[in-house]
Formats: sequence, structure tokens, C-alpha cells
Amino acid sequence: MDLREDSSRFGGLPVTTSRNMSSSSSAFFSANQSPFFSPRSPNCQISESTRLEALCDSTHLSGNSLNSRSGNLVPASLANVQDVLSDISRDPVADIGTDFQNFDRILSSTGISNSSPYGYSYAHDNGYSGFREKRRKHVRSHETSCTPVSVPLSSNRLSCDIFIGMHGRKPSMLRFANWLRAELEVQGMSCFVSDRARCRNSWKHEIVQRAMDASSFGIIVLTKKSFRNPYTIEELRFLASKKNLVPIFFDLTLDDCLVRDIVEKRGELWEKHGGELWLLYGGSEKEWKEAVNGLSQVDEWKLEAQEGNWRDCILRAVTLLAMKLGRRSVVERLTKWREKVDKEEFPFPRNENFIGRKKELSELEFILFGDVSGESERDYFELKARPRRKNLTVGWSKSSLMEEKRKEQHLGNGAKKGKEPVVWKESEKEIEMQSTEISQRQRQVRPKSGGRYARRKRSTKIMYGKGIACVSGEPGIGKTELLLEFAYRYQQRYKMVLWIGGESRYIRQNYLNLCSFLEVDAGVDNFSEKGRIKSFEEQEEEAIYGVRKELMRNIPFLVVIDNLESEKDWWDHKLVMDLLPRFGGETHIIISTRLPRVMNLEPLKLSYLSGVEAMCLMQGSGKDYSISEIDAFRVIEEKVGRSTLGLAIVGAILSELPINPSRLLDTINRMPLREMSWSGRESDTLKSNIFLLQLFELCFSIFDHADGPRSLASRMVQASGWFGPSAIPVSLLALAANKIPQKHRGARLCRKLLHYLSCGLTSSYIKRSEAEASSMLLRFNIARSSTKQGYLHVNELVKLYVCKRGTAAVAQAMVQAVISRGSISHHSEHIWAACFLLFGFGNEPKVVELKVSELLYLVREVVLPLAIWTFITFSRCNAALELLRLCTNALEAADQAFVTPVEKWLDKSLCWRPIQTNAQLNPYLWQELALSRATVLETRAKLMLRGGQFGVGDDLIRKAIFIRTSVCGDDHPDTVSARETLSRLTRHLANVQIYTSP
Repeated sequence: MDLREDSSRFGGLPVTTSRNMSSSSSAFFSANQSPFFSPRSPNCQISESTRLEALCDSTHLSGNSLNSRSGNLVPASLANVQDVLSDISRDPVADIGTDFQNFDRILSSTGISNSSPYGYSYAHDNGYSGFREKRRKHVRSHETSCTPVSVPLSSNRLSCDIFIGMHGRKPSMLRFANWLRAELEVQGMSCFVSDRARCRNSWKHEIVQRAMDASSFGIIVLTKKSFRNPYTIEELRFLASKKNLVPIFFDLTLDDCLVRDIVEKRGELWEKHGGELWLLYGGSEKEWKEAVNGLSQVDEWKLEAQEGNWRDCILRAVTLLAMKLGRRSVVERLTKWREKVDKEEFPFPRNENFIGRKKELSELEFILFGDVSGESERDYFELKARPRRKNLTVGWSKSSLMEEKRKEQHLGNGAKKGKEPVVWKESEKEIEMQSTEISQRQRQVRPKSGGRYARRKRSTKIMYGKGIACVSGEPGIGKTELLLEFAYRYQQRYKMVLWIGGESRYIRQNYLNLCSFLEVDAGVDNFSEKGRIKSFEEQEEEAIYGVRKELMRNIPFLVVIDNLESEKDWWDHKLVMDLLPRFGGETHIIISTRLPRVMNLEPLKLSYLSGVEAMCLMQGSGKDYSISEIDAFRVIEEKVGRSTLGLAIVGAILSELPINPSRLLDTINRMPLREMSWSGRESDTLKSNIFLLQLFELCFSIFDHADGPRSLASRMVQASGWFGPSAIPVSLLALAANKIPQKHRGARLCRKLLHYLSCGLTSSYIKRSEAEASSMLLRFNIARSSTKQGYLHVNELVKLYVCKRGTAAVAQAMVQAVISRGSISHHSEHIWAACFLLFGFGNEPKVVELKVSELLYLVREVVLPLAIWTFITFSRCNAALELLRLCTNALEAADQAFVTPVEKWLDKSLCWRPIQTNAQLNPYLWQELALSRATVLETRAKLMLRGGQFGVGDDLIRKAIFIRTSVCGDDHPDTVSARETLSRLTRHLANVQIYTSP
């Protein structure tokens, strides 16, 4: 985001073009010369004595830069002041811009974080529900450990766009104010943040008053405790007199703030917090009432931050302030961003029939935020636990020494010693942490081995309040549904929900797709600051870092990684954790997976629905059933493995067809299964639940019965198994279904005749049949709708099954459909899936073989554009190069087949005719094949040039020149262009040899 529009106001201050500097912590520091003064002051002279004085104080004030993206590093502990001050004397922009890793190392060594480019951010990662960290010796308190340094300037002039005043330490209010400040600064409005009740000397109070006077607008975050604070009352009166007051009512409304109600303690709100509040600080009744009554006169700024509208309130505040300040570009940018988010934030619409999971939702909230609020707190969630450690974790509960010894004696020497596991137990109105039974302890017992005591299994822990949660469970149990419900329920606490598919082949591309939402340019910048060409690995890491940096701001995002297949990336086997921002910041991460453990985190293990909830899911509309039918429901529930997916399909069948549960059970039991290959890791999931597979077959039979043999719905399900994991366009899926060959050629001929006879009438019929088929898949819960118009998602378990029961002909139909109709910008995931089937990446075999003419079209229209788009737009260098390498191999194999002699029966009968090759029989096609291979080789050479692989590029371009010269001649423009590329590579290669020679 370009924020240079007001750079002229800052005189000679250094400005960089990057958005800001971020690091990996939730505690932020002031990134300009002073946390009190706006960088509009022309001259900034900082004295070391003043820095030391400010370090000894803890003041929650912040002055911020509008355009400067780096600043003077300010330590948070006195022990490191001298070392860091020596670094401050140098040019901060040059130091930070040339060495990010050294910058992060300096910050980590001094206990400072630079996650925010502008100002102070409240550190509250562990204190949400009363659990405090143990204080370190060099840190004064949990709240003030990251307080920005207060530094005066020689100039008395002070100017900022927005003054933000608040009072209190309520964690939710601090998160809200922190987000508001960060959002304003990202949009280019300089801020000054103050909680004057925490200013400890008159000097700081004077600076705050000057900031209020100089600000264009003043935001006051009002809570029910603000009206007993003299500084808040003073700020309200002062800003109201300037007519630039912007009150934000936090957990309040404008109608609640009536003088009579507060003084007379009317209503539940003011019964405890009301009264003659001016007496609490010895103030004037007239001034107090004047300040409160003044709120009703700013009805234009009616901003109320309630539990479910934080995002809307903050964005509305930023938009209104940008309009008042004349920042039209900010308003337009926010408008476009909101339109994009409204359409693309969630992959699925909300499930209005979501059942159960109250305990899991509350526990997720507690894991991520460290506290619970609203309905969860009111209705049923109460945690009984005492804080014992610095970081509150739940893994092994402490018990007394005698109790531990007694349990060890009871369990024997082989049992786990020390601490007892803790599980969640839900009662009707509360959730308690209680010890497990002996049966659960047994799985932790290790037998003796080799005459030595068994090793104790490392105790993994659930981290509460650190912003990271993992949900694990069996396939089809409802992990995605749980994450989706949580994301919809708490979306207003985040600027945006960022949904990422966790499939190992696609997770990196899905992660980089966030660039469009975060406004990050992940394109290739192959030159380092020192003029050296970056390697491919460095370019990929920089693209990943750009996304991570945006997620490490003070702006909260919710990153959902759905269906994480592996802890390592499929392409380079790097840890998925390297993609994520460090834990503890404002951005929260939820992971769903089938893995028992991810990144040494103890997951929230998703259990089955209760019997009552499962019955509700199957019965649907609440129709009354007899006792025998209820028993049939119970049998179905057990046989389907209590899978949420299976229960939902059963409920859909009962609601769509006139059939009772007992007959349905009998029908499912009689459904035959097709022969299939049970090899592979995924087959264990299918073999463990044969009844669920029979249920799938029943659905396919229903589709065929409704639409005749080979119904479009059945064929769409078959084709879906070979597509990528993202949403599939209905038109593309139907096209692939129609390309699946029929078993009987006579029926196929009849269909062709019908097609030719009714060619002018089929368009509307095809569209109608596509809509009807997709509607059938949605009604029977085989697929689910997407937020994208004309797209749908087929359940991954269903896709896995149809892949096992399908044939290569179905995969070929999918590939042909994607090649002919796919769009790289819209369907890149499905195009990659087609490439996996065609080229056999890694150790996987090729599934689909194409004719030479089809291969040439694929290379020209799909492979080359996809590789270049992947390389240039997302800096996925290795994936693009691997695709081009495999494409080269495929072209070479086709070329080898062309020059191999072929025999025909006519040639054998005429002995005087020589045996010919395909190249001789079809010379034009052979030339096209050779030129296509040369184009791929030249493209690879040019990409090698961008990554500093000059030697490899030189070999590739020479091969391309040889082919071009042989086919086109030396003077052909393509040959001349290839020779220019060769000269560039030769020049760079010579320079490298000169610099590396001894």
C-alpha cells in the first residue's frame, strides 16, 4: 500500500517504500524518533540522558510516523541501553533495509519487538483471564514491559492526525484500541495514544496536552469505568470545545450515557459503576455533567463497539476520519477491499443447521484469546484452574507429592511418573478440568527395555492465550464445520478470516494467494541490496516473508489451515511452521488435521456428536418415529462410524425420499461395492468404514434412478475425484463428466446423432441439467455450496473413494476438460492437478497419456503460461522450474517416439519400400514438436538467468539454439533472440568466474 501521498510534510526524514518493518512478536515499540511527537517536527535531536530517564518510566503513550517505515531501536530494559544506543546513532534505514535477520537478532537480544512500524501496542498475550506471567527481574510489570520510550525533541512544535485516549486495562478494550491504532497508521494517519492515568509526572502530562491540542481529531474510547477517570472527563471537555471529538462507546451505547441514569444508578449497567462519580476524584459536578452531556452533541460520530461489530466499527471509524482529513484514496481503497472481502473471505456459506460443539467452540475461544466473553461466558463456560506458570498451559496437572507417589506405586515402575493428564469434562452448566481414569493412563505406560527404565513420553501442552490452536479428528467427523462456525461466530474480532487449504501439494500456493488480500507484492525481485542476484530459495523465502510480515502487525487476522496433510511441504520438505507468523501476536491460527499431533502441539481432539445431536442430524425436520425406527437410527449411527458426514447424508436421504430408517438400513446393507485397489495410505480410512462406502453407492444409485443410467450427477462425482481440493466450477465439472467415455459404443453413437439433430436446442438444456445435477449433489450432502457463484465443493472423503473406484479414463476426461476450458488465474489449482496426472511429479507414476497434438496444445496454452505466472507472480521458482523440466522430458519422449521406425502392414507387403518413421510420415507435426521443445528450453534458460544459475542456463539455451538453427535457420528471429539470451548468460558466467577466481 502506497502511503507516500503526504511525504512532503516530513521534510528530510528518511522514508522507505516498503510498508513497514514487522517482526514476530505481539509487543510493539515506537518506530519513529519519539513516541510523543509526530515526525512532522522538522528537527529531531535526541539526548541519551532523556532516553535513560524515559526508560525508567512506564508511560502508555505513542506518537507515530506516517511514512517512515523504520526508526530508532529503543530498548525495553536498562541492561541493554548502552549497546542499543550505539546502534541508534547510525542510519536506521540503512541498517534495517540491508539486514533483516540482524535486525530481528538485535531486537530479540534486547527484548524489543518491531512488529508495529508506528507506535505502542499493548502487550496482552497472556493476561486475558487473570492469569499473569511471572515477572522477569529486568521487567517492571507485564503491562509495561514493552512501553515505548518517551523522548522529547528540541522543537516545541507537535502535530499528528489522530489523538487516541483511553482508560483501563481490560484485555478486550486493549485489543480493540491496539487494532484501531494500527489500522489508522496503515492507512497513513499518524496517531498519538495515551492512557493519562498511567503518566507519572507532569512532563508527560504536558506532552499529552500538547498532542491533544495539535491533533486534527481526538478519539476517546469510552467504557463504563471511563466516567470516573478525571483525565477522560478533561479530554472529553477539551476535544468537545475544539469540535473534533470522536467518541467510541466500547460495550456501551450512546443511550446508556445519560447523566441522570449514571448519577441515580439506574439500570443494571450503572447499578455497580454509577453514582456521583466526580466525587471519586474530587472534581467539579458541573464539569463532569458538561462532559457527559457533550456526548449527545456528536451524534455524527455514533460509533459503538459491541461484541459482534468490532471490525465494522473500526473500518467505519477509519473511513469517516479519512473523509474528514481529505484522504479520498484511503476511502476508495477501503471500499474496494471490503467488496473483495465480502465476496471471497469464506470458502463456504455458514451452516445454518450447525448442531452441537458448544464445548469445543468455547475451548477454541479460550485457547486463542486466553479468555471467554459474551454468550460463552454467560451460559455455560467456567474454567476452574489456578495459574501456576508463566505461560498458562494445560498438559499435566500438579498433584501433591504423596499423591504422586501413591499413584506411581499403584501403576508400577513402567507407568509415567510425575504429572497426571488433564482432560475436559462437561457438565450441564460448566466445564471442569479433571483427571483421567486409569484406562487412559495405560496408553502412556512404556514397558522396560534392555534392563533400563522406559523413557518418559514428553508432555505436550495446549497453549492458552498464544493464538494457536489445532483440531484433530477422523475424516468426516466435522473438523471443517467446527472451524467454519468458529470463523463466522468470531469474524468481527478479526480484520479478515484467511482460509487456506492445507493439502501438502497446494498449501504454499494457497498461502501466497493471501497476497491479494494483504496487498503484498510477492513477485520476483531477484537482486539483493548489494546488487547480487538472489538464489531461487532466497526469492521464495522473501515472498513468504512478505506475507508473514503483514500477519505480524498489530492488526488481527484469523488464519485457518483446513485439512493439513503433513507438517512438511510436499515440494521441498520444509516445515509448514516456516510459513506461519510466530505465535503470540495479534494474528490467530487454527489448524484442522487428521494427524495426531502438529508442531509438538497437543491438539483439541474432536470427538463424536452425542446421541441426541446425532439423532437431530439424521431426523432433520423432527418427524416422529416409532421405537423400532429409533432403534434403526441407533444401528445406522453405529454402523456409519458416528461420522458426521454419514449422519448428514442419512438425514438428507430421509428428507428427500419417502423411506423409513429401517428400510434404509436394509437397503444400505444390500448395496454391493465395486472392486477397487486398496493400496496406499488413504485406503485405511476407507477400509475402516465399509458401511459408509455402501452409503455412497446408494447415493449414486439414487442419482442414476432419478436421471437414468449414467446420470450427470453420478459422472460429476466421478470426475470430481481428480480435481484439486479447492472449489470446482460446475461448468468445468460437467464438461469433464460429459467427456467420460461410455462402455457401450452403440449408445455413444446414438447420443452423437441426438446431439447433431438438436444442436440448436441443447444449450439451455445443458445448463438446466448442470444446475439440476449440482442441486442434487448439494441436497444429498455429497457436495456443499461455495461462496463463489457457480462453484461447489465435493467432500474429500467422497473424492478419495471415487478415485479408488474410478479408472484412468475418468482422469483423462478431467485433464481434457481443464486443458480446454481452464483459466490459469481462476482455476490454477485444478490445472496443477491435471499436470500432476500428466507428468508424474516426484515418485508418482503418470496417470494420463496425451496424443502429440494434445501435448503441443497443452505446452503452448497451459504449461508455459502456468510456469511463468507461478514464477513471476508468486516467486514459486522451484515449482515452476520442476514443471518445465518434466514438460521437457515429456516432449523429448514424444520426439524419441517420432524418430523410432514404425511398421505398417502395407510396408510389409511391399518389400521394396523402406521402413519409415512418424517424423517422415508427419514432418510438420515433428517440426512443431521440436520447436515447442526449444521454446521450453529457452524459457527455462531465462528463468535460470533470474536465479543466478548461469551454467545450467547456458546448457539449456545452447540446446534450444541447436534446435532452432536446424529447423528455422540462423537468421530466424527466434534463433536470434535465443543467441541474445546466450550472450547474456555467457557474460554473467564470465563475471562469476572472474570474481571467484583466486
